[in-house]
Amino acid sequence: MRSRCYPAPGCPPTRAGLITGRYPTHAGRMRSGGARWRDYGLDTSEVLMPAVLERAGYEHRAIFGKWHLGHFKRRWHPLRRGFTEFVGFGFAVDYFTHERLGERDWSLGYEPLFEEGYVTDLLADRAVDFIAAHADDAAPFFLYVPMPAPHTPTQAKEEDLPLYDRLSAIEPPRSWKEATGHNPLMSLEERTTLRRVHAAMVHALDVGIGRILEALDTHGIADNTLLLFFSDNGGSVGIGDNGPFRGCKATVYEGGIRVAAAARWPAANVSGGRDVSVPVAYIDVLPTLMRVTGIEDHRGKPLDGVDVLDVLTGERGTLERDLYSFVGRTTVRDQVAVLEGDWKLVIIGPYLTEEGAAEASVRQLFRLDEDPLERHDLAADHPEVVARLTEKAIAFRALQPPNPVALYSEGEGTFVPPPNWQFGVE
Repeated sequence: MRSRCYPAPGCPPTRAGLITGRYPTHAGRMRSGGARWRDYGLDTSEVLMPAVLERAGYEHRAIFGKWHLGHFKRRWHPLRRGFTEFVGFGFAVDYFTHERLGERDWSLGYEPLFEEGYVTDLLADRAVDFIAAHADDAAPFFLYVPMPAPHTPTQAKEEDLPLYDRLSAIEPPRSWKEATGHNPLMSLEERTTLRRVHAAMVHALDVGIGRILEALDTHGIADNTLLLFFSDNGGSVGIGDNGPFRGCKATVYEGGIRVAAAARWPAANVSGGRDVSVPVAYIDVLPTLMRVTGIEDHRGKPLDGVDVLDVLTGERGTLERDLYSFVGRTTVRDQVAVLEGDWKLVIIGPYLTEEGAAEASVRQLFRLDEDPLERHDLAADHPEVVARLTEKAIAFRALQPPNPVALYSEGEGTFVPPPNWQFGVE
């Protein structure tokens, strides 16, 4: 287990950083999620993970699940970005009807796919079948399964709900208002219901992942398969439990960006139930896979992530680098975090690139080695650390291009999706 695995505070930025090895702010994809009505995709000048692995001899490269990196144009489609197989959808869909905004969004490659079933089960089926089809191939395979569960819509199978019908509502974590734009919290009754359904969704997810692991065992390839698992962000306020950490999804506190994670590769000594406490991040996956597969140059833009294989094997106990996080929920309020060693600075306020923004912001300083729950603000005691990390935060925030993805709440208007979400536009 990795006790300090850091994604971005939201799902589309984590997907972009995972698959490029670069902070998604470079492509304007970090401030906010990609809304379903928005004509926006991951910059095609970015070199993605499956294209890199193709050069390493990975003949079959599949994605089964939630893409969320552009769906209006075919140039953003997974099959145009290095994958050889795709079953899934562009955004969040109904777990039973596979619809969003009244149209079915479920595809096999470029074409609509009409099949019945609970989304989590269907994706697990695809992954198990893929492993069975390619376990004995001479060439290695790459399988990416971005399960949507337990993302909204919060829907579970009827047979799983009784397993969790005695759960109580989760109390909101400290600083939850930063995730909601200071809107009111859901009612106790609603939070109770949603927690129970959420737990049942995680149950189905756990069963599905168990089936994937079993498939690796059944076909005798588990020992020499590198397996990575982690969440794309912390749980949503009032639904997911990020305890004991502060914050939740859409915040840069630990509850929003510190997630459960696991890695396994017995043949390379990534095993044994060790707890890896060195901070690792979503942007490290591609550089690590490059090391594993012998690719020295991915032929793309400079990587932000680093190779962490030696951290996973236990051969290395430190990483000398900073980590950054950023999310914007409103037009006037940013959240930026910088991790430098044991120090963490959280800045909440106006756009940091604006003159005087840092001084007008709330700045909180924590020592995560002593205070992982972020209870004790040390900013007043260490102004020199605050100043140093503020400069780093400003420089990071300035990486965003002039045309970033708009805030999620903007631009819905009267958008109507095409039949089966098939745009057919290059």
